[in-house]
Amino acid sequence: MREMGNWREYLMERLADPENAMNYLDVSLEEYQMDGDTDFFLIGLQNVVEAQGGVSTFAERIGLEQETLFELLSNGAAPRIDTFNTIVKALGCRLSIKPREDANPTHSIKNKDYSSAPPESVKSGIGVTTD
Repeated sequence: MREMGNWREYLMERLADPENAMNYLDVSLEEYQMDGDTDFFLIGLQNVVEAQGGVSTFAERIGLEQETLFELLSNGAAPRIDTFNTIVKALGCRLSIKPREDANPTHSIKNKDYSSAPPESVKSGIGVTTD
């Protein structure tokens, strides 16, 4: 039987797995979309970065200075979409749009021809998914 450590150790162990990290970020992002709590979302992002090798290792992996990544994760402001996309890509994920569960079906986009968009279904809401 495995001896139990503290919650933080357990969380870091779980988030070291890329799929678990993606699911955790997805939930953090959903919570942010519901209540706008940027700090909560950034804590989730910090936890994933720490579990994926820490700020210095992760910053090197995505081509940012360590101080820049640390400031980004701790300043309480939402990261720019391009920076967030870089972080998500380094985790082996991508940003995607999907319908909210509470979305009004009368506002959904159906059978429209979007010649400039890829031939995929059109979705609304942001999520983190693996490629």
